[in-house]
Amino acid sequence: MSGEFRVRELVLGIQGLALLRHAVDGDEAFLRQRVSDIRRFALAEPGEERLPDGGAAVSELDVASGYAAWSAVYDSLPSSYIEVEEPVVASILDDVAPGVALDAACGTGRQSRALAGRGHRVIGVDQSPEMLAKARANTPEADFRVGNLDRLPLEDDSVDLAVCSLAMTHLPDLVPGAAELARVVRPGGRIVVTDLHPFVIALQGQCLFVNGSDELAFVRNHVHLPGRYLEAFGRAGLRVRACHEPLFNGRLAPGGYEEYIADAARAAWDGLPIVIVWDLEVPA
Repeated sequence: MSGEFRVRELVLGIQGLALLRHAVDGDEAFLRQRVSDIRRFALAEPGEERLPDGGAAVSELDVASGYAAWSAVYDSLPSSYIEVEEPVVASILDDVAPGVALDAACGTGRQSRALAGRGHRVIGVDQSPEMLAKARANTPEADFRVGNLDRLPLEDDSVDLAVCSLAMTHLPDLVPGAAELARVVRPGGRIVVTDLHPFVIALQGQCLFVNGSDELAFVRNHVHLPGRYLEAFGRAGLRVRACHEPLFNGRLAPGGYEEYIADAARAAWDGLPIVIVWDLEVPA
């Protein structure tokens, strides 16, 4: 993969976004501080910004390499995305009777645990053997399989419920993933899809993590506006029951670059939806 950027540019961008969003009615002292910080970071020579990791470059990894590296720390990292997503998903799952449930792109099995705890017989699928190893340890009673979101290793109409959390945004095209979820869920069954909200991705929604070389990296999230989801779901024959857009809760990743500029980061994301949750149904 060829994508690369630097923490310095991220810091400048967040400062600018905070200034832009609050320019009309923001506190004057807050606005002056944003301008001062932008000037300081923009004019500093490389290495003089005193940024986390020295303003280091952040390299793009493909999905397989990225999640192999990310698996070691994935469950230990606090995440505002997960914190606002989980209550919404839980409220949907509480309304679904136990059956056979698919956790598609299951990662370390966060949703697999939730499904098993509700009495479902769980099948988890992920393309990363490293993530699946964590999932098997976390939910040993589930059936975990290697496979891709757009080529699920399941028979047609073989599950009652499918959950796909924070994964479809990695697909350049939503249509194959939506079609596969629709294919494996029985008529009358339910599908829950969550993703980082396209607003956040468009404003720099690449989740940074430390790879095996102790360097910052990311796996690309693609911007899919709600209309693209609706198109993909419609082509797959799915019915939308509800769409939820939980807002930023103020949580910044501990020790990350955003915490270093916490006032600006919270002001930049304040009031924005950071996750989108789709509650879907396969028509009977």
